[in-house]
Amino acid sequence: MNKSDLVEKIANEAEISKASAERALNTAIAQIIKALTKGDAVTLVGFGTFKSGKRAARIGRNPATGAELKIAAAKTVKFTAGKAFKDAVNKRK
Repeated sequence: MNKSDLVEKIANEAEISKASAERALNTAIAQIIKALTKGDAVTLVGFGTFKSGKRAARIGRNPATGAELKIAAAKTVKFTAGKAFKDAVNKRK
């Protein structure tokens, strides 16, 4: 499923226009990104938690040449699925 498929499903389920569904989805995604950028976690009960993390600088290797290269430190995003989400995927009640 891609974003346009998701927008269509949201529009059908919520009985709203596709344009409204896309605006709502884009706004939700933007707010999650904004919160993670500030270092806050976003918890959607029953779905999961988005958190920002840190990856330390390290030495990597170019697989083609074997030469060492420095990989800079970076911020990363972590998602932990909630219990209800895990249970739904595993079809548990």
